[in-house]
Amino acid sequence: MESKPEEKIKILYVDDEENNLQAFKATFRRDYKIFLAIGASEARQILKDEEIDLIITDQRMPEETGVEFLESIIPIYPDPIRVLLTGYTDIQAVIDAINKGQVYHYLTKPWEEDYLRTVIKNAFEVYTLRRENERLTQALIKANEQLEFLLRQNLLS
Repeated sequence: MESKPEEKIKILYVDDEENNLQAFKATFRRDYKIFLAIGASEARQILKDEEIDLIITDQRMPEETGVEFLESIIPIYPDPIRVLLTGYTDIQAVIDAINKGQVYHYLTKPWEEDYLRTVIKNAFEVYTLRRENERLTQALIKANEQLEFLLRQNLLS
């Protein structure tokens, strides 16, 4: 499924290391619309201004961890799919990521390009299915309301 340039997946990549941000952008900018944030507060500003499809965040950052950031944005931005990146294997971080941060996938650093590409593709499919499911649910609710209205009309006449 080839997407048109205006339909590029919007990815927010959050990391406290500038060189990681630039490497990510250099690798993926042709295929996706990339937004970079050097930390959680900058990431929140981008989320305010842009409709992001996928958030990839580093776990170890100075102001707050990736899990803390992801957990904190769930009430305001529940839709983007979340991917956690970390340079160390801390099982508690993985558990927290899944339970608290509603993380779709967990990757270790340094990331491998082809594997990350597959994770992004699969994550976007999940995102698209969730959006379509929500749209169909809303359409069904509306159809039910219309049916109830018509039924009431018939019962009253």
